[in-house]
Amino acid sequence: MIRLLRQPGNARLAGVFMLALFMLSLAGCASTPSLSPEAARTLPQQTLLDDVPFHGQRDYQCGPASLAMALGASGVSIDVDTLIPQVFLPDREGSVQPEMLATVRRHGRIAFPLEGSFEALLAELDAGHPVVVMQNLSLPLWPVWHYAVAIGYDRPAEEMILHSGTTPKQRVAFNRFDATWARSDRWAFVALPPGDLPAGGDVDSAIQAITDFESVQGAEAALPAWNALAERHPRSAMTRFAQGNARYATGDEDGAIIAFRAATHADTELAPAWLNLGLLFKAQGNIERARHALEQAATLPGPWQSRAQEELASLEQGEESPR
Repeated sequence: MIRLLRQPGNARLAGVFMLALFMLSLAGCASTPSLSPEAARTLPQQTLLDDVPFHGQRDYQCGPASLAMALGASGVSIDVDTLIPQVFLPDREGSVQPEMLATVRRHGRIAFPLEGSFEALLAELDAGHPVVVMQNLSLPLWPVWHYAVAIGYDRPAEEMILHSGTTPKQRVAFNRFDATWARSDRWAFVALPPGDLPAGGDVDSAIQAITDFESVQGAEAALPAWNALAERHPRSAMTRFAQGNARYATGDEDGAIIAFRAATHADTELAPAWLNLGLLFKAQGNIERARHALEQAATLPGPWQSRAQEELASLEQGEESPR
Protein backbone atom coordinates (compact mmCIF):
# COMPACT_ATOMS: atom_id res chain seq x y z
CA MET A 1 0.00 0.00 0.00
CA ILE A 2 1.48 3.31 -1.03
CA ARG A 3 -0.36 6.46 -0.18
CA LEU A 4 1.16 9.78 -1.14
CA LEU A 5 -0.73 12.88 -0.10
CA ARG A 6 -1.14 15.23 -3.03
CA GLN A 7 0.62 18.53 -3.22
CA PRO A 8 -1.60 21.62 -3.62
CA GLY A 9 -2.08 22.58 -7.24
CA ASN A 10 0.11 25.67 -6.95
CA ALA A 11 3.06 23.92 -5.33
CA ARG A 12 6.35 24.87 -6.91
CA LEU A 13 8.59 22.30 -8.49
CA ALA A 14 11.48 23.75 -6.51
CA GLY A 15 9.74 22.80 -3.28
CA VAL A 16 9.32 19.20 -4.41
CA PHE A 17 12.96 19.09 -5.46
CA MET A 18 14.12 20.41 -2.10
CA LEU A 19 11.94 17.84 -0.33
CA ALA A 20 13.55 15.03 -2.33
CA LEU A 21 17.00 16.32 -1.38
CA PHE A 22 15.95 16.50 2.26
CA MET A 23 14.69 12.89 2.18
CA LEU A 24 18.01 11.74 0.74
CA SER A 25 19.89 13.63 3.43
CA LEU A 26 17.81 11.91 6.11
CA ALA A 27 18.64 8.50 4.68
CA GLY A 28 22.32 9.40 4.54
CA CYS A 29 22.68 10.59 8.12
CA ALA A 30 20.50 7.98 9.85
CA SER A 31 22.59 5.93 12.26
CA THR A 32 22.83 2.16 12.16
CA PRO A 33 20.75 0.66 15.00
CA SER A 34 22.82 -0.98 17.70
CA LEU A 35 22.42 -4.30 19.52
CA SER A 36 22.97 -5.10 23.17
CA PRO A 37 26.22 -6.96 23.93
CA GLU A 38 24.23 -10.16 24.59
CA ALA A 39 22.32 -9.93 21.31
CA ALA A 40 25.47 -9.07 19.38
CA ARG A 41 27.08 -12.21 20.80
CA THR A 42 24.18 -14.65 20.37
CA LEU A 43 22.39 -13.60 17.18
CA PRO A 44 23.66 -15.28 13.99
CA GLN A 45 25.50 -13.13 11.51
CA GLN A 46 22.96 -13.95 8.79
CA THR A 47 19.41 -15.29 8.71
CA LEU A 48 17.10 -15.84 5.75
CA LEU A 49 13.64 -17.44 5.87
CA ASP A 50 13.51 -18.97 2.40
CA ASP A 51 10.09 -20.58 2.84
CA VAL A 52 8.09 -17.35 3.16
CA PRO A 53 5.89 -17.07 0.04
CA PHE A 54 6.04 -13.86 -1.98
CA HIS A 55 2.97 -11.95 -3.18
CA GLY A 56 3.60 -8.79 -5.16
CA GLN A 57 1.37 -5.88 -4.26
CA ARG A 58 -0.90 -3.90 -6.53
CA ASP A 59 -1.86 -0.28 -5.88
CA TYR A 60 -2.60 0.37 -2.19
CA GLN A 61 -2.65 -3.37 -1.43
CA CYS A 62 0.56 -3.98 0.48
CA GLY A 63 -1.57 -4.78 3.55
CA PRO A 64 -3.39 -7.78 2.03
CA ALA A 65 -0.18 -8.89 0.29
CA SER A 66 1.82 -8.79 3.54
CA LEU A 67 -0.91 -10.72 5.34
CA ALA A 68 -0.97 -13.38 2.63
CA MET A 69 2.77 -13.82 3.04
CA ALA A 70 2.70 -13.98 6.85
CA LEU A 71 -0.29 -16.31 6.94
CA GLY A 72 1.23 -18.51 4.24
CA ALA A 73 4.42 -18.86 6.26
CA SER A 74 2.32 -19.95 9.27
CA GLY A 75 0.56 -22.68 7.29
CA VAL A 76 -2.55 -20.84 6.07
CA SER A 77 -2.55 -20.82 2.29
CA ILE A 78 -4.57 -17.85 1.08
CA ASP A 79 -4.40 -15.51 -1.90
CA VAL A 80 -4.31 -11.75 -1.85
CA ASP A 81 -7.67 -11.35 -3.63
CA THR A 82 -9.41 -13.22 -0.79
CA LEU A 83 -7.89 -10.90 1.79
CA ILE A 84 -8.53 -7.60 -0.01
CA PRO A 85 -12.21 -7.23 1.02
CA GLN A 86 -11.36 -8.31 4.58
CA VAL A 87 -8.64 -5.77 5.27
CA PHE A 88 -8.58 -3.12 2.53
CA LEU A 89 -10.43 0.14 3.30
CA PRO A 90 -11.10 1.98 0.03
CA ASP A 91 -11.81 5.32 1.71
CA ARG A 92 -8.41 5.12 3.43
CA GLU A 93 -6.68 3.78 0.30
CA GLY A 94 -5.03 1.10 2.42
CA SER A 95 -5.21 -1.09 5.50
CA VAL A 96 -5.16 0.06 9.11
CA GLN A 97 -3.41 -1.80 11.92
CA PRO A 98 -6.51 -3.04 13.83
CA GLU A 99 -7.93 -4.59 10.66
CA MET A 100 -4.61 -6.27 9.93
CA LEU A 101 -4.54 -7.91 13.37
CA ALA A 102 -8.23 -8.84 13.28
CA THR A 103 -7.84 -10.52 9.90
CA VAL A 104 -4.99 -12.67 11.24
CA ARG A 105 -7.27 -13.85 14.06
CA ARG A 106 -10.12 -14.63 11.68
CA HIS A 107 -7.82 -17.03 9.85
CA GLY A 108 -6.89 -19.00 12.95
CA ARG A 109 -3.59 -17.39 13.80
CA ILE A 110 -2.55 -15.26 16.76
CA ALA A 111 -1.18 -11.80 16.00
CA PHE A 112 1.55 -10.96 18.50
CA PRO A 113 2.63 -7.30 18.29
CA LEU A 114 6.36 -6.87 18.72
CA GLU A 115 8.23 -4.82 21.22
CA GLY A 116 9.31 -1.93 19.04
CA SER A 117 13.04 -2.48 18.87
CA PHE A 118 15.47 -3.49 16.15
CA GLU A 119 16.89 -6.18 18.42
CA ALA A 120 13.44 -7.72 18.98
CA LEU A 121 12.89 -7.80 15.22
CA LEU A 122 16.14 -9.69 14.60
CA ALA A 123 15.33 -12.10 17.42
CA GLU A 124 12.01 -13.04 15.81
CA LEU A 125 13.71 -13.65 12.48
CA ASP A 126 16.31 -15.80 14.19
CA ALA A 127 13.42 -17.80 15.73
CA GLY A 128 12.03 -18.46 12.25
CA HIS A 129 9.18 -15.95 12.43
CA PRO A 130 8.65 -13.58 9.49
CA VAL A 131 7.63 -10.14 10.71
CA VAL A 132 5.08 -7.79 9.16
CA VAL A 133 6.43 -4.26 9.54
CA MET A 134 4.85 -0.89 8.89
CA GLN A 135 7.00 1.84 7.38
CA ASN A 136 6.62 5.46 6.40
CA LEU A 137 8.74 5.75 3.29
CA SER A 138 8.52 9.56 3.31
CA LEU A 139 8.32 12.18 6.06
CA PRO A 140 5.98 12.51 9.06
CA LEU A 141 4.17 15.47 7.48
CA TRP A 142 3.93 13.78 4.07
CA PRO A 143 3.52 10.07 4.87
CA VAL A 144 3.83 7.21 2.43
CA TRP A 145 2.61 4.27 4.51
CA HIS A 146 3.75 0.83 3.49
CA TYR A 147 3.62 -2.73 4.84
CA ALA A 148 6.41 -5.21 4.12
CA VAL A 149 7.48 -8.59 5.49
CA ALA A 150 10.93 -8.91 7.04
CA ILE A 151 12.34 -12.33 6.16
CA GLY A 152 16.01 -12.02 7.09
CA TYR A 153 19.04 -9.91 7.82
CA ASP A 154 22.74 -9.75 7.02
CA ARG A 155 24.74 -8.25 9.87
CA PRO A 156 28.12 -8.02 8.11
CA ALA A 157 26.49 -6.18 5.20
CA GLU A 158 24.21 -4.22 7.60
CA GLU A 159 21.15 -5.05 5.50
CA MET A 160 17.57 -6.12 6.16
CA ILE A 161 15.94 -8.53 3.72
CA LEU A 162 12.28 -7.83 2.91
CA HIS A 163 9.48 -9.06 0.73
CA SER A 164 8.32 -5.58 -0.24
CA GLY A 165 6.22 -4.11 -3.02
CA THR A 166 6.98 -5.98 -6.22
CA THR A 167 10.45 -7.08 -5.07
CA PRO A 168 11.11 -10.36 -3.28
CA LYS A 169 14.16 -10.55 -0.98
CA GLN A 170 14.79 -6.83 -1.27
CA ARG A 171 17.90 -5.71 0.59
CA VAL A 172 17.72 -2.43 2.50
CA ALA A 173 20.45 -0.86 4.60
CA PHE A 174 19.87 -1.20 8.33
CA ASN A 175 19.91 2.56 8.87
CA ARG A 176 17.49 3.30 6.03
CA PHE A 177 15.11 0.55 7.11
CA ASP A 178 15.16 1.58 10.77
CA ALA A 179 14.53 5.24 9.87
CA THR A 180 11.41 4.38 7.87
CA TRP A 181 10.22 1.86 10.47
CA ALA A 182 10.72 4.32 13.35
CA ARG A 183 8.23 6.70 11.68
CA SER A 184 5.47 4.15 12.41
CA ASP A 185 6.66 3.90 16.05
CA ARG A 186 8.25 0.62 14.94
CA TRP A 187 4.90 -1.12 14.58
CA ALA A 188 5.23 -4.81 13.72
CA PHE A 189 3.74 -8.22 14.47
CA VAL A 190 4.19 -11.94 13.93
CA ALA A 191 1.35 -14.31 12.99
CA LEU A 192 1.70 -17.68 14.74
CA PRO A 193 -0.37 -20.85 15.17
CA PRO A 194 -1.86 -21.39 18.66
CA GLY A 195 0.85 -23.05 20.74
CA ASP A 196 3.73 -21.15 19.13
CA LEU A 197 4.99 -18.08 20.96
CA PRO A 198 7.12 -15.15 19.81
CA ALA A 199 10.78 -15.19 20.76
CA GLY A 200 10.39 -12.14 22.96
CA GLY A 201 7.83 -9.80 24.43
CA ASP A 202 6.36 -9.49 27.90
CA VAL A 203 3.72 -11.77 29.38
CA ASP A 204 1.04 -9.06 29.55
CA SER A 205 1.17 -8.36 25.80
CA ALA A 206 1.03 -12.11 25.09
CA ILE A 207 -2.00 -12.49 27.37
CA GLN A 208 -3.77 -9.70 25.48
CA ALA A 209 -2.92 -11.22 22.09
CA ILE A 210 -4.22 -14.66 23.09
CA THR A 211 -7.31 -13.17 24.73
CA ASP A 212 -8.12 -11.28 21.51
CA PHE A 213 -7.70 -14.50 19.56
CA GLU A 214 -9.89 -16.47 21.96
CA SER A 215 -12.68 -13.89 21.65
CA VAL A 216 -12.84 -14.75 17.92
CA GLN A 217 -11.94 -18.44 17.76
CA GLY A 218 -13.08 -19.74 21.17
CA ALA A 219 -11.49 -21.47 24.13
CA GLU A 220 -10.68 -24.77 22.43
CA ALA A 221 -8.67 -23.06 19.71
CA ALA A 222 -6.88 -20.85 22.26
CA LEU A 223 -6.04 -23.60 24.78
CA PRO A 224 -2.72 -24.63 23.14
CA ALA A 225 -1.62 -21.00 23.36
CA TRP A 226 -2.52 -20.74 27.05
CA ASN A 227 -0.72 -24.00 27.76
CA ALA A 228 2.41 -22.77 25.97
CA LEU A 229 2.35 -19.42 27.76
CA ALA A 230 1.84 -21.14 31.14
CA GLU A 231 4.83 -23.34 30.44
CA ARG A 232 6.96 -20.29 29.69
CA HIS A 233 5.56 -18.22 32.58
CA PRO A 234 4.39 -20.71 35.24
CA ARG A 235 4.26 -17.99 37.90
CA SER A 236 1.98 -15.67 35.91
CA ALA A 237 -1.30 -15.69 37.84
CA MET A 238 -3.38 -14.27 35.00
CA THR A 239 -1.96 -16.78 32.52
CA ARG A 240 -2.84 -19.65 34.83
CA PHE A 241 -6.30 -18.17 35.44
CA ALA A 242 -6.97 -17.91 31.69
CA GLN A 243 -5.64 -21.43 31.21
CA GLY A 244 -8.07 -22.65 33.87
CA ASN A 245 -11.02 -20.99 32.17
CA ALA A 246 -10.07 -22.48 28.79
CA ARG A 247 -9.63 -25.94 30.28
CA TYR A 248 -13.00 -25.74 31.99
CA ALA A 249 -14.67 -24.56 28.77
CA THR A 250 -13.33 -27.63 26.98
CA GLY A 251 -14.60 -30.01 29.68
CA ASP A 252 -11.34 -30.61 31.56
CA GLU A 253 -12.44 -29.89 35.14
CA ASP A 254 -9.43 -31.54 36.78
CA GLY A 255 -7.07 -29.59 34.53
CA ALA A 256 -8.96 -26.39 35.35
CA ILE A 257 -8.54 -27.04 39.08
CA ILE A 258 -4.79 -27.49 38.63
CA ALA A 259 -4.58 -24.19 36.73
CA PHE A 260 -6.74 -22.24 39.19
CA ARG A 261 -4.73 -23.56 42.13
CA ALA A 262 -1.53 -22.46 40.38
CA ALA A 263 -3.09 -19.02 39.86
CA THR A 264 -3.91 -18.66 43.57
CA HIS A 265 -0.40 -19.78 44.51
CA ALA A 266 1.06 -17.14 42.21
CA ASP A 267 -1.30 -14.44 43.52
CA THR A 268 -3.08 -15.15 46.79
CA GLU A 269 -5.39 -12.16 46.22
CA LEU A 270 -6.71 -13.19 42.81
CA ALA A 271 -10.34 -13.44 43.88
CA PRO A 272 -11.89 -14.85 40.66
CA ALA A 273 -9.42 -17.75 40.73
CA TRP A 274 -10.41 -18.58 44.31
CA LEU A 275 -14.08 -18.31 43.39
CA ASN A 276 -13.75 -20.60 40.35
CA LEU A 277 -11.74 -23.05 42.41
CA GLY A 278 -14.45 -23.08 45.08
CA LEU A 279 -17.21 -23.63 42.54
CA LEU A 280 -15.39 -26.56 40.96
CA PHE A 281 -14.64 -28.21 44.30
CA LYS A 282 -18.28 -27.70 45.30
CA ALA A 283 -19.51 -29.30 42.06
CA GLN A 284 -17.24 -32.29 42.72
CA GLY A 285 -18.53 -32.65 46.29
CA ASN A 286 -15.22 -31.73 47.88
CA ILE A 287 -16.82 -29.60 50.58
CA GLU A 288 -13.77 -28.82 52.72
CA ARG A 289 -11.70 -27.58 49.81
CA ALA A 290 -14.69 -25.70 48.41
CA ARG A 291 -15.21 -23.96 51.75
CA HIS A 292 -11.55 -22.95 51.99
CA ALA A 293 -11.50 -21.51 48.48
CA LEU A 294 -14.80 -19.66 48.85
CA GLU A 295 -13.72 -18.22 52.22
CA GLN A 296 -10.61 -16.82 50.55
CA ALA A 297 -12.68 -15.26 47.76
CA ALA A 298 -15.26 -13.88 50.21
CA THR A 299 -12.62 -11.92 52.13
CA LEU A 300 -11.29 -10.13 49.05
CA PRO A 301 -13.01 -6.88 48.00
CA GLY A 302 -14.17 -6.56 44.43
CA PRO A 303 -16.95 -7.54 42.03
CA TRP A 304 -16.63 -11.26 42.88
CA GLN A 305 -16.93 -10.88 46.64
CA SER A 306 -20.74 -10.96 46.85
CA ARG A 307 -20.94 -14.06 44.64
CA ALA A 308 -18.36 -15.81 46.81
CA GLN A 309 -20.30 -14.90 49.96
CA GLU A 310 -23.53 -16.23 48.44
CA GLU A 311 -21.88 -19.48 47.40
CA LEU A 312 -20.31 -19.88 50.84
CA ALA A 313 -23.68 -19.31 52.54
CA SER A 314 -25.28 -21.84 50.21
CA LEU A 315 -22.58 -24.33 51.05
CA GLU A 316 -23.12 -23.87 54.78
CA GLN A 317 -26.90 -24.22 54.42
CA GLY A 318 -26.41 -27.43 52.51
CA GLU A 319 -24.25 -28.75 55.31
CA GLU A 320 -26.95 -27.95 57.87
CA SER A 321 -29.83 -29.44 55.90
CA PRO A 322 -31.21 -32.71 57.29
CA ARG A 323 -29.99 -35.79 55.48
